[in-house]
Amino acid sequence: MHRDLFQPNEESEGRILILVACFSRNGRCLEGWTKLAKLDFLLRYPMFLRRALRIQNAPESVINRIPESLDIETKMVRYRYGPWDPAYYAILGRLIGKALIEPIPYSHGVGYRATSLGLSVAEKLCAVSEWQRVRENAIALLRRFDLTGTNLTAFIYEHFPEISGAKWGDAI
Repeated sequence: MHRDLFQPNEESEGRILILVACFSRNGRCLEGWTKLAKLDFLLRYPMFLRRALRIQNAPESVINRIPESLDIETKMVRYRYGPWDPAYYAILGRLIGKALIEPIPYSHGVGYRATSLGLSVAEKLCAVSEWQRVRENAIALLRRFDLTGTNLTAFIYEHFPEISGAKWGDAI
């Protein structure tokens, strides 16, 4: 994989900000790297999100609102614990540097919470039609997949053998 494929971009920052903002309500945060990566995997790849929602017995009305595919600006790779994007370090650093999210210590490591500025920017992004689908899908993740990173990893490994069976470093 070429290093330039894993550079942060505005689309990645927007998607991660919206995801963190959805999980930042009522004093909560998005707990840890593993959870972030697995939720982002489902957010980036709607065909897997649709399958996951069916496994969770979500109503067809919810599933049918999710497109079969999206134009994904960057691919993820298969890493030790499943889907991963090496650009997360830079993306999160940029969002923290712009005061849009903040790191929050919790019992198992560091989580991320949208700041008031971050929540405001996420709301403005979601007012743009191209970002509304990302928000809707992030809300579906919050409602159905607010699990620990370990449980999300186990779910992905159990139900998506094409991901768990990929070699380390393979593009997803």
